[in-house]
Amino acid sequence: MKRRTVLTTAILAAVSTPGIAGTARAADPGPSVSLRQNTQLDAQAVFFVSYDGLVNNNSFQKNGLLTYKGYQYAVWYTAARNAVVARRALGASSWSTVTLSHQLKANDSHNVISMGVSKVDGRLHLNMDSHSDGFFYVKSVAGLMDNPGTTAWTSAAFGAVQTTLDGLALTTQFTYPQFIATPEGKLQLSYRVAISGNGRNALAEYDGSGWTALGEWSSSTGTYTSEHGSSTARNMYLHGIDYDKNGRLHSFFTWREQNGSVMCSSGGITNHDTGYVYSDDRGRTWRNNAGAVVGTTGGSDKVAVTDSGLVVDALNPDHSLMNQESQTTDAAGLPHAIISYVPGRFGQCTTNYVNDRTANGRAFHLRKNSSGSWQKTEIPVPLNSSQRTKLLLDKYGNAYAIFPFGRIAAASKASGYTDWTILYDGSGLNAFGEVVIDESRVAADNVLSFMYQEKSSGTTPSALHVVDFTLPA
Repeated sequence: MKRRTVLTTAILAAVSTPGIAGTARAADPGPSVSLRQNTQLDAQAVFFVSYDGLVNNNSFQKNGLLTYKGYQYAVWYTAARNAVVARRALGASSWSTVTLSHQLKANDSHNVISMGVSKVDGRLHLNMDSHSDGFFYVKSVAGLMDNPGTTAWTSAAFGAVQTTLDGLALTTQFTYPQFIATPEGKLQLSYRVAISGNGRNALAEYDGSGWTALGEWSSSTGTYTSEHGSSTARNMYLHGIDYDKNGRLHSFFTWREQNGSVMCSSGGITNHDTGYVYSDDRGRTWRNNAGAVVGTTGGSDKVAVTDSGLVVDALNPDHSLMNQESQTTDAAGLPHAIISYVPGRFGQCTTNYVNDRTANGRAFHLRKNSSGSWQKTEIPVPLNSSQRTKLLLDKYGNAYAIFPFGRIAAASKASGYTDWTILYDGSGLNAFGEVVIDESRVAADNVLSFMYQEKSSGTTPSALHVVDFTLPA
């Protein structure tokens, strides 16, 4: 197990304090990680490779691991294909598990389990097992999340498995559930309607008494033309959907075209451009980078590929740009994302997106700075994988990129995020590829926590773990 701590250069900044001349304050610490604990969730979790990924560890799984009021929660499928939800007190070495009645219906890595908490009534919500078809939904009893130390963790705490949201059907072609809590404590569900290359993003909202469909907000129509050809259908793949501390809802995205004629080679992938939108009214209307309204949820005007001001990093479909990577916001409410593709220095046409990304793919940190400009920095770490990288910030604003195989690179806020370097090389984990990070734990106890599954072959089950790293105090 290799671990390396990197600190940025300490800078003493003189500050003027009435009555005290020459007072100095030490600079905030740079990024560092210290391995704290590695626990096993399941010695025999289901294993199969589908779409180059695993059903228990997929980048769009928001949230497969989360922290709330002193407890951490995890979800996965066992070797027997049972859906399981587990919890532990933060820092504990053992997990308490509840096996639900639902069993994974297909060997499809899209069919993840995602969790969300409705703060208005203290319920845990699960959405699971869907890929352009029907979903399965479970919610806990009220108050389960508010009083974990005194509430029994048993199957009786969870209701029946449903194929609607308490009677709200949504769509028969449902994929990519992502739960997000609003500043008021309501719970929203982001999802895709229809199929890859011809789908729309939509929202539903839970207020403690029931679910409401807010409607679709992105469009699949319009003409996109590259130097190779044109496409008239697509879908917007989200890197995430997150509220900042001021209540603004942020989303980075890429477009995927339906028509492969937009690519230089049929072996590539039709993803192009990194876009950005935000909402200041809880996802009812959407604005581009300049602040102009470009779409209304549930309305006739939706965010479309032909709208101006959406693209914040332009890239044609010839570089195997990955969809659904990662995003977050900093203490000032500024958006940050990880994107990845094959840079032009390795050629202007990828012909096999898995092989080319594995051989030459690089991740980039894309962010909006305090002056309103967009900055992009290449992270000098070869992907060595076709898969996705996750992003989080510590309490000092330092950035951490969690690469496939559990490798961790970081950059300091003090450097302007230019000093990216590897802090942990992942050796000893034997991780398959993508990991699922706990987006909420850093704020709770200053720990970077992620779930990973060990490598295996065929359909031989393997161990599933959660590993924790202490961040700068």
